[in-house]
Amino acid sequence: MTTANPAANFSDDATYRPGKVRNRVLWTLQILLGLFFIIASGGPKLVMPNTLMDNAPENLTIPIGLLIFIGVVEVAGGIGLMVPRLSALAAAGLSVLTVLAAGTQAFIADKPAMGIFPLVLAAIFAWIAYERRATVGDLRNSLSR
Repeated sequence: MTTANPAANFSDDATYRPGKVRNRVLWTLQILLGLFFIIASGGPKLVMPNTLMDNAPENLTIPIGLLIFIGVVEVAGGIGLMVPRLSALAAAGLSVLTVLAAGTQAFIADKPAMGIFPLVLAAIFAWIAYERRATVGDLRNSLSR
């Protein structure tokens, strides 16, 4: 009788696919976080950037164009999370974005405790990107046809 190697499920093989339960958890997170970034995070930056800047702390002054760019990236990332072939790349991009947001909160806005939530999001996005890593190969193959 051979025993399956539990570490085999976490190989770096490009054909790795998460199991059924893990896949459902991933899709639930991807849809919820995608909607959050489209509706609650990126959307307001695109619809009412001036209002957001008026309510920002005084020591957090960023150009309005940068705020709109961040909103576009957040909306695109939220959409990408819900598109199967783009999910890994979108999650990786949002992970970087949320790490930068945590740094902004900690060092520019001088509110380090506010940086915890973006770091938690960054860890979740990094996990999603890792679990969905096979989709990068799928995307590459579909583009090279």
